[in-house]
Amino acid sequence: MEICSIASGSSGNCILAGTDDTHLLLDVGLSGKRIEAGLNDIGLSTADIDGILITHEHADHIKGLGVIMRKYGLPVYATRGTIDSVLRCNYLGEVDAGLFHEINPGEKFTVGDMHVTPVSTSHDAADPVAYRMDSGKKSMAVVTDLGIYDETVVNMITGLDVLLLEANHDVHMLEVGVYPFYLKQRILGEKGHLSNETAGQLLCCVLHDGMKKIFLGHLSKENNYPQLAVESVRAEISMSDVPYSGSDFPIEVAGRDEPSEHVIF
Repeated sequence: MEICSIASGSSGNCILAGTDDTHLLLDVGLSGKRIEAGLNDIGLSTADIDGILITHEHADHIKGLGVIMRKYGLPVYATRGTIDSVLRCNYLGEVDAGLFHEINPGEKFTVGDMHVTPVSTSHDAADPVAYRMDSGKKSMAVVTDLGIYDETVVNMITGLDVLLLEANHDVHMLEVGVYPFYLKQRILGEKGHLSNETAGQLLCCVLHDGMKKIFLGHLSKENNYPQLAVESVRAEISMSDVPYSGSDFPIEVAGRDEPSEHVIF
């Protein structure tokens, strides 16, 4: 299997996940040109993509969707609430509603040789989900845009080889920063975004000897720093009751403006 974050952040999200035979994009919140350039960097093109998984309808996750749908006619997988919201987004232009495939949280579906499981997340969107992908004995997941996590989320990301997990903000930076009060409350709320510390606590629930790579994604430009995110998450692991130190696992940030490492496992 393989994973590469083309971009991850509030200005746009797009992640390549796949196998030798199947390639999927998780969200397309970038221009078609930028997505193509990111794929070219790892020897692929948009024409190689077999489908698009949409987590939710916010612009930083779908703003390139209209262009890509019209140019490539790719199938798009999303929940009913997300599909309805996307179809109401006038800025996407005309899209073929027949390309959408409705999925349901907790119900596994298959694209090529990848088995995909969506799981509901707590975010201020119509019907948001995260995704776990399995192929053979290998597995990975992308979990961003959630204010809190529950047992369902923990169970979904147990036993993974690779995880891309949101570490959106440092709570102190957010609290003393320039954001208006209502926005701070939204981000800190149950339907907002995971902080560095909460991301580390969630990681502690699912770490195991076989985990090969952890990406921290969807970092806030104004309320976080890559090094701070990594150090905070590592500290949470080291201070927890789990039998690991924060330095036991490779942890890196999926950047907002450049592709991440292309991990093949």
